Amino acid sequence: MLYSVKRLAGFTLIELMIAVAVVGILAAIVYPSYTAQVAMNTRSEGQRELIRLSQLMEQYFLDHRSYTEDMTDLGMSVDPFETENGHYKIDAVPVSSIATDFRLVATAQGAQAARDSGCTTLTLDYLGSKGPVDCW
Repeated sequence: MLYSVKRLAGFTLIELMIAVAVVGILAAIVYPSYTAQVAMNTRSEGQRELIRLSQLMEQYFLDHRSYTEDMTDLGMSVDPFETENGHYKIDAVPVSSIATDFRLVATAQGAQAARDSGCTTLTLDYLGSKGPVDCW
């Protein structure tokens, strides 16, 4: 009597190890790009608020003939102002004389500060100068 040997369907250990290695290599390549993109997208929250607060500062200047250091004068609830998702705190700092110029500074908070270590501080002044340049 001849018995036929039936091959069982499935994956060998080598095939599984190769698949795991490929997934690991792809994850090692993709994850840093993903975290950089998340940091850049979150940075846009700080940039957007800096631009919005700059417009409010200009309106305040038109109404009062001077700029202010106090975010509550611009209608914000607290000074320094915290962005909607809490990733940045924004405050006005004097450059030379707060009455004639201003600089808004957004400082990254929490996870954003760790994720985006090269751009933890964003600035925008009364001339529209943005800093650091690589972060805009």
